Amino acid sequence: MSNNLVLIDTSVWVLALRKSPLPMVKDEVGHLLAEDRVAIVPMIYLELLGGTKSINEFNRLKSRLDALHQIPISEATWETAAQLSFKLRQRGKVIPYTDILIGSAAILADALLLHADKHFDLMAEDTDLNVKSLVSMVRK
Repeated sequence: MSNNLVLIDTSVWVLALRKSPLPMVKDEVGHLLAEDRVAIVPMIYLELLGGTKSINEFNRLKSRLDALHQIPISEATWETAAQLSFKLRQRGKVIPYTDILIGSAAILADALLLHADKHFDLMAEDTDLNVKSLVSMVRK
């Protein structure tokens, strides 16, 4: 990984931002934020802001997310996502398109994807997606 950016998936943000966050997840996110290594893509931005409950919460979170490194969803990202979705489906892996898009953006940006979503682990088995999985930590 050349640029050391870490794309934090919504599945991790939710665990770090809730009222009773998982301490290990909150610490990991805090450490990455302190190092200015956290990236976001428009899909995660949408998922996080769309889930806010008040205008104050929306504005507070928006200002924090706007300060992160932005990974754009380019035409190349959409093309990569389409090819990746086809390739994975041919191998019997049906992954939600939102996850395919996020994973494709991480691949093209050469960013590590920090997640707690089993779909990304499935993608990483057959692609160049570089992941740090918290799935086993959040499962009981």
